[in-house]
Amino acid sequence: MDYLKQPELVAKVQNYFGVNRKLKQKDQEYTIENRFWYYLFLFGTALGDETFYSAFIPFWFWNIDGAVGRRFVLVWSIVMYTGQLFKDIIQWPRPGPPVIRLHNKWALEYGMPSTHAMVGVSIPFSIILYTMDRYQYNIPLGISISVLWCTIICVSRLYLGMHTVLDVIAGVILSILIMFPMVPLVDAMDNYLLTSPSSPLLLIVSSLLILVYYPNSGKWTPTRGDTAMIIGVTVGILVGSWTNYQSGIMKPSELTAPYAIMWPSYTMFGCLILRTIIGFVGVVLTKKFCNYFTYNFLCALLREDVDSLKKSENTLQNKHKTFVELSCKYVFCGMIGFNTMYVIPQLFRFLRIERPTFFTEI
Repeated sequence: MDYLKQPELVAKVQNYFGVNRKLKQKDQEYTIENRFWYYLFLFGTALGDETFYSAFIPFWFWNIDGAVGRRFVLVWSIVMYTGQLFKDIIQWPRPGPPVIRLHNKWALEYGMPSTHAMVGVSIPFSIILYTMDRYQYNIPLGISISVLWCTIICVSRLYLGMHTVLDVIAGVILSILIMFPMVPLVDAMDNYLLTSPSSPLLLIVSSLLILVYYPNSGKWTPTRGDTAMIIGVTVGILVGSWTNYQSGIMKPSELTAPYAIMWPSYTMFGCLILRTIIGFVGVVLTKKFCNYFTYNFLCALLREDVDSLKKSENTLQNKHKTFVELSCKYVFCGMIGFNTMYVIPQLFRFLRIERPTFFTEI
């Protein structure tokens, strides 16, 4: 285990893919000898950040399958919350020299386990598990794509110098251990969350409690804020789906699974493009307006100057800034999730560009 924690092992991976350290004018710099690997692994690491989630999750609901989407999003949020929790409990630093840090976006977070590796397992493989009995398609091909997806993400974290080999292995194993009970449990829970009158109250109260009682890591890191965003968007999606069902819009499909995959005609493809463009405009507007109004409202409530609070240092002692930013992230992500499932699909319906099966995916 100590061997897998060694930064020298990560440096060997980097050297293998063409990242080398050189000494020049007393400053340590590096050279990238193979641009293919560089851009491939930049793409791989992007598959595990919020930009990817913000694009992939809404696109999936608007254009592919809502029933599968609800399930894999809930599995993803549970896996991610567990990974973030372990990071701030274990508090292992990211690898140091001789590792070359090519990426600093998550440098303030702890390293163990790799939540990118956990995402690399949870999203593609939960999609496979929830679609294999629902659709007629080449399952071995789907598994191969999932393995490739996971591998690129995991290796990218080593290539960019953000994790040790042990961090990545632990992330993969932890994700698998969580998914064994959670995949069938989430499948069973989905009907309750969709149909129970108390579902929104349960989701909101439980999500707020797990954020309030999130463990103190001893220093400020962006982990808690990222967790608030993940939990917020999941709650918003589930409450939006619940609203669709409770309003009587959603009705069971008359067909029986497994369904044949319906490849889009030119007209359907045009509607897909329109839904995607209009939908993402709605997501961006939701984020900007909700973030602006929530931040200003909370600052007024706490009698804080907005600009001063934004410029103030991120520390555990700066409780007002922590409260305002966590609340904003939870609220605007919750609204993005809700609008993704309820408001924007209603607009699609009004414009007659809705996906035909959207309101039948129970």
